[in-house]
Amino acid sequence: MASINKTSVREELDRLKSEFKRQSASKTLSIESRLLMQSMLTLLEVICAIFLEKNTPKNSRNSSKPSSKNAKDESAIALHGSNGKGKSESSATADNMRSVETVTILPVMSCPVCGADLSGAPCRQHERRTKIDIVFEKVVEHVDAQIKDCPRCDATVKAAFPADMLGPLQYGSGLKAYSVNLIICQMVALNRVQKIIKSMIGVVIAEATLLNFVARLHEALADWEIAAMNSLCQSKSMHVDETSMRVNKTNQWVHVYSAGDITVKRLHEKRGKEAIEAINIIPRYGGTIIHDCWSSYLSYDHCTHGLCGAHLLRELTFIVDAHGYAWATDIKRLLQQTHETVSRRKSKKLREGEYKTLQIHYRAILTRGESELPPLPQRRAGKRGKIAKSDAHNLWERLKKHENAVLCFAKDAHVSFTNNRAERDLRMSKVKQKVSGCFRSVEFAQAYCRISSYLQSMANKGINPLIAIQMIYAGNVVARRGE
Repeated sequence: MASINKTSVREELDRLKSEFKRQSASKTLSIESRLLMQSMLTLLEVICAIFLEKNTPKNSRNSSKPSSKNAKDESAIALHGSNGKGKSESSATADNMRSVETVTILPVMSCPVCGADLSGAPCRQHERRTKIDIVFEKVVEHVDAQIKDCPRCDATVKAAFPADMLGPLQYGSGLKAYSVNLIICQMVALNRVQKIIKSMIGVVIAEATLLNFVARLHEALADWEIAAMNSLCQSKSMHVDETSMRVNKTNQWVHVYSAGDITVKRLHEKRGKEAIEAINIIPRYGGTIIHDCWSSYLSYDHCTHGLCGAHLLRELTFIVDAHGYAWATDIKRLLQQTHETVSRRKSKKLREGEYKTLQIHYRAILTRGESELPPLPQRRAGKRGKIAKSDAHNLWERLKKHENAVLCFAKDAHVSFTNNRAERDLRMSKVKQKVSGCFRSVEFAQAYCRISSYLQSMANKGINPLIAIQMIYAGNVVARRGE
């Protein structure tokens, strides 16, 4: 597509408007001509605004498109990535892990210089070198139950097996935890999990058995999920978001709710209010929900709302790229400066007087911005549907209507500027879909959501997944925040 000079287009449109005003003032045009020209200029402004937006490329900098959709940037090869590693894990090890440490002393028997005997000489110090290795150990435990005949009643009596040995062959919690960790956390395909485990223990575990590990874990976490959802309802603020997921050749939605160290993901066929009502977290929540201005969330007026500043900044960047509006630049600068001020404060919020000043500046910028936007054409009688608006006009209206939600981060210390927490919690779901393509059944898609929710919550506490899974088998699972 050929490029256009946006500045020239704007200047030419402004010149036509000025010439029309001059002609109107000189009364050289009839009333009918003025009305016709005014309508044409209004329509031309709307078309020009939409046309410039359509010809402005969107990327991760000025829209919600992921960075993977950006054009290839060769200069990025030389740039270093982030060094952030998240919350550090506990140094505790899983129950089935053993550490064998040995110290070998190498004696000095003679002097290589003069050949003197040093076997009886005292040792002055040691120089240590260390080697760490892994030795895979397959542990097979046989339990033989005695069978006896009672001499009194001639009954056959058999000893009772342990509670965790229900059949002729079963796998231990360590092997189950490792398998689930590969499937859920590491997102390894089932056939590759089979090969990895076979290389370690020499036994091929059937695909159905691996899926049974996942299904049993899903059932065991039902009480944890209920407790986690109740815990979310007691938090002061909560991050919410949703993303699509392919399940059995249909498009479904993963809804995430995050607060503190708790993350809950639920699968539903719908994205909007029907799903929110079925999950039943927001309908009974009274705090502040932080989201990306999805209308289904805004329909709940019994709780406070906070809009994601990162989404707004990207949209404002796009408006500046497409139109160069001063109001978009000013609002973007105001939000960035306020966020920087709040983040440096120990209280994480503005004082009451500062917040009122912020509101005055915010409203003044939007008031000035209204004059920059093209006027909307009048709806003709009998016509239905929405009036055509540019992205800039829609964003301006949203910023004006939801002022309290946009500035909520500056007033309440527990409200974050962005909704990045929920987006990070959903990111691995998209990676899982890229690896597997889709889930073949709803049951295992739901199992993935529940198990990954639990493991992410445990990771927020600094517990590694192997220990977290074995905690479930041991019945030692706590879902209350901060524990």
